[in-house]
Amino acid sequence: MSSDLWSFSLGTYARPGVEAACLTLQSTGVNVCLLLCGLWLGQRGVACNEHRLQQLRNVAQPWDADVVQPLRALRMRWKVVATEDAELNALREQVKTLELEAERHLLMRLERATLNWPQCEATDLSAWLEGVAAGAAHLDRDALHQLRVAATGT
Repeated sequence: MSSDLWSFSLGTYARPGVEAACLTLQSTGVNVCLLLCGLWLGQRGVACNEHRLQQLRNVAQPWDADVVQPLRALRMRWKVVATEDAELNALREQVKTLELEAERHLLMRLERATLNWPQCEATDLSAWLEGVAAGAAHLDRDALHQLRVAATGT
């Protein structure tokens, strides 16, 4: 298991089924960076509680709203038009790179927020996944289960 959240996230996202589950959950309003952080914390044995979940939300929400979401919205808005305009497509790819970099910075911020949290206390990934996904509109529980299974191999 990767020790840093960014490496863990890249490895986890590359596993079969994870990308599709994350995108399904993202479409319902779930923050994928929080999902990946929850998986990472769960696999490290960090106990999930409401205080910790709120701390993570407090870190993620402003960065996601002010940085990640505007980049994602611009990239998505250009998607159709960029298929017929090579210059716009090149700019869209740069925006995509910036969006990924913004997500990397968010993951680094989330990791820093958890540095002093004790490990090896709990093993319930479901608590983390349910906690970070709470409040999503029409939460797809099958995708959440699929993510847990694909990410852990169980």
